[in-house]
Amino acid sequence: MKRIALMALAMLSFFTHDLNLLHAQYTEYKAQAASTSRPYAEIPALDVATRDRGATLFNFDWRFQLGNSEGAEREDFDDKGWRRLDLPHDYQFEQPWDEKAGGARGWKGQCEGWYRKTFRAEESWKGLQVLLDFEGMMYYGDVYVNGKKVASSEYGYLGFETDITKQLHYGADNVVAVYTNSGKPKASRWYTGAGLFRNVWLSLQNPTHIARHGIYVAPTVSAKGEGEVKLTVDVAGFPHGSGEQPKTLVRATVKDRDGKTLGTSEATMKTLTKHRHDEVALPSITIAKPILWDIDNPYLYRVEVEVSVDGMLVDLQTERFGIRSIEYSPKFGFKLNGRKLFLKGLANHHDLGALGVASYDDAIRRQFAQMKRFGFNSLRCSHNPYAPSLTRIADEMGILIVDELIDKWSDDEYWGGRKPFMQIWPGLIQEWITRDRNCPSVILWSLGNELQVRDNWSGYQTNDWGITTYRIFDQMVKRYDSTRPTTVAMFPARAGAIREEKEFKTYMAPPELACATEVSSFNYQWDCYPKYFEHKPDMILYQSEAVTNQLQAPFYGMDRDRTVGLAYWGAIEYWGESNKWPKKGWNYSFFRHTLWPNPQAWLIRGAFVPEEPIVRIGVMTGSETVSWNAIDVGQKTYTEFWNCPEGSKQQVTTFTNCDEVELLANGKSLGRQKSDKSDPFKRGLIKWNNVEYGKGGKLVAVAYNNGKEVARHQIATAGRAVRLTLEPEEGPGAFKADGMSLRYLTIRAVDKQGNTVPSFDEPLTISVEGTGATLLSLDNGDHYTADLFGPSITTKRMHMGQMQVILRSSRQGGSVTLKASSTSLKGSLKLQ
Repeated sequence: MKRIALMALAMLSFFTHDLNLLHAQYTEYKAQAASTSRPYAEIPALDVATRDRGATLFNFDWRFQLGNSEGAEREDFDDKGWRRLDLPHDYQFEQPWDEKAGGARGWKGQCEGWYRKTFRAEESWKGLQVLLDFEGMMYYGDVYVNGKKVASSEYGYLGFETDITKQLHYGADNVVAVYTNSGKPKASRWYTGAGLFRNVWLSLQNPTHIARHGIYVAPTVSAKGEGEVKLTVDVAGFPHGSGEQPKTLVRATVKDRDGKTLGTSEATMKTLTKHRHDEVALPSITIAKPILWDIDNPYLYRVEVEVSVDGMLVDLQTERFGIRSIEYSPKFGFKLNGRKLFLKGLANHHDLGALGVASYDDAIRRQFAQMKRFGFNSLRCSHNPYAPSLTRIADEMGILIVDELIDKWSDDEYWGGRKPFMQIWPGLIQEWITRDRNCPSVILWSLGNELQVRDNWSGYQTNDWGITTYRIFDQMVKRYDSTRPTTVAMFPARAGAIREEKEFKTYMAPPELACATEVSSFNYQWDCYPKYFEHKPDMILYQSEAVTNQLQAPFYGMDRDRTVGLAYWGAIEYWGESNKWPKKGWNYSFFRHTLWPNPQAWLIRGAFVPEEPIVRIGVMTGSETVSWNAIDVGQKTYTEFWNCPEGSKQQVTTFTNCDEVELLANGKSLGRQKSDKSDPFKRGLIKWNNVEYGKGGKLVAVAYNNGKEVARHQIATAGRAVRLTLEPEEGPGAFKADGMSLRYLTIRAVDKQGNTVPSFDEPLTISVEGTGATLLSLDNGDHYTADLFGPSITTKRMHMGQMQVILRSSRQGGSVTLKASSTSLKGSLKLQ
C-alpha cells in the first residue's frame, strides 16, 4: 500500500507540474498573440507573384558542393568556392555513366551533396512564424539554419515544412544548409535522382493560421444536379492543453473562374479545446447549376478562406477545386459525372527526360499536352507521389490521376530512408492525402505496388499477404479523405503468390490482397481477367500496368464495359530499369524520352481516338523480347525515315484504325490490305514484306473506310543536309521572366526539300545570347547515349538528324537569340 501511495503521489506531482506548465504556456501564448499578431494585410508581401501573401519561391541563388563536406552545416562555413545554381536540381544526373553502378538506378553511382543559401531576415518579420517548405529532397536529407538542425526527411517524394523562427537573426544574414543523399544502391528499383529536385518556399504567418494543407474541399453533386461544397478548415496555433481559446471565426467564400461570388459560409471554432489545432466544419455551400469538372472541360472554382481572431483577420488562403462525381462498380467500372469512362492511361516513373528528375511545371504541362494529343486521359503516378504541381496541372488540363504512395511496404529492400517505413507511414499518408485531396483530377488512391510476392514486402507480418496492413492504411487514408476508393497494384501472380511454378498458367485464382482492396488493380495478365471474375464476380478491375509490346491488344482484349481502364507501362522512355549496357533506361515505349513519338504511338492514338482516321508508316529496324516480372516485354523498333541500303528489302508496317490500307512505292501500288479487327493482336497492323528500297524513293500509305480515302501518310528518302531548322514548340505555357519557365525547341538537319536527314550526326554547338534565357539542357533523343546533360553541356552530336534544346527563362527578361552550328551547317532563331 505504501508503494502504491508513493506512486500515486509521484503521478499527482507530475500531472500538477504538467498542468502548471501548460497554463504557463497558454499565458505566454496569449501575451504573444496580443502583442505580435497583426492584420493579414500587414504581413510582408515577400513576392507578389507567389502562392499567397507572405510566401516566396526560395529556389534562386544557392551554392552546391558534391560530396560530404565536413562542417557544411555551420553558419560560418566558407562556401565561396562552391558552385552557384538555381533549383530545382538533380545532381545524380550530372554524374558519369558507370557500368559498375548497375542498370536499375540508371547506371549512376549513389552520391551525396550539400546546398547552402544566405538570406536576410527582415526586422518586420518579428512576431511572425517563418517557415521553410520543401516539396521534396531526394532521397533523404537534413536541414540546418544557422548551424542548428531543424528538420529531416526520410522519403524524398513527399514534402515537409519546418518552423525556423527561433533560429533567425533579424535584421541580418542567415544561412540555411541542406544535406541530401541518394541512399543505398538497393533503395530503389529505378532512377531516383538526388538533391533539391523540387521547389522550396519561404513563408510568413501569424501564430494563429490555417494549418499545412488545412483546407479540405469535398464537393458532391446531388440527384437534382446541384453542387454541394463541403468545407473543413484546420486552424492551428494553439498550445496543447491551453483550454479556453480566443474567439476564432472561419469564413469561406466560393467564387467561379471569373471571380463572381457564388456563396459564403462561416463557423466559429470551439472555445474549449486542448488540441494544438482544430478542424472546423463549415455549413455547406450550394451551387444551383455547377459547371462540372471533366477531362474535356476542366472547370475550376476557387474558395477563399479567412481566419479572424477576436475580429482581426490573421490568415487568408485560396484553394482551387472542381465539382464532379466519380462512381465505381463491378457492372460498369468507372463513371465520371454519370458517364461511363475507360481510363486510357500510362504508368511511368517521375523523371522528365533531359532534366533528370528536376521538376519544372512546364515540363509536366508539355508531357500532359502530348498525352492528350495522342488520346491518353490518365496517368498512374508510379510508384510514389509526384511533384505537388503535377496534380494541380492535371486539374487544369483534364488528366485523371491514380495517385500512388510507395512501391513496397518494406523497411529494407526498395526503401531508402534511415528510419523504417513501417514506423513513419502514418505521417507519410497524412502529408500525401492532405496535399492532393482537393484535386478533382485525383480519382483513386494507390497504396502500393506489386506486393503479393514476398511476405517481407507486405508490411506487418500477419501472414495474410498484406491484407491487414492494407486495411490499416485504408483507414488512415479515410481519416483525411473518404471520397475516393483505395487500391494496391498486384504483381502478375496468383493466390498464394504462385508466379513461376508450373501451375501458374492453369491456376487462375486472383491474389488474396486484390480481393480485399476496394479496386482490384492488376499489372498485366489481361487475358486472365475473365477467370478472375469467375472467382470474384463483384471485383472492380483496373489494369494498372499493360505491356507496350502487345500494342492495342491489352486495350481491345479487355472487357471495357465493365472494367475501370488500363495504364501502359513505360509508354514514355525513362532512366533506369535498364536490362543491358549501354542502354540507359527503359525504352520499350511509344514515346522517346524527348516525347517524340515512335511510329507505333500512332496506332495507340488510333485506338484511343477512333473517330479520327489515321494511317502511319513504320520501317522495321529491329526487335527485342526479354522476360521481366514473369512476363515477356520488349518491342519491335520502327523508323519513319526511308533511307536504306540501295536495293535492300525492307519490312514495312502501316499502323491504322481504318478498314484497309494501300501502299505505294515510288508511285506503284503494292496492293490493298484489310485490317483484321477480329484479332486484338493484329488489329490495325498491316505488314508489307520485302518492300524494295530504291534511292530517291517515296512510300505513300492511303487509308480507306467504306472504300473512300480518309487518311494518308508518306515518307521520302532524304538527300544531303543543306541547312539547320530551329523550330520552337507551342507552349507549354507563357514564357515568363520568372526564372522557372521553359521553352522547348527542335533543331533538324534537312535537305533541299525539308526532309530530316537521319544520317546527319555531326556535333552541334549551341549558344544562347541575350538576357531573357539560359540553356538548360541539350538532348538528341538517344537512349543509348554516352553524353551527359545540363547547362554546361553546349555541344552534343546530333542523332537521327535531330536535337532538342531546352531553355530556362531568366528573372530579368529580355530577348533571346539561339544559335546552332555544326562543322558544315549553321542556323539561328531569335525569341522575344
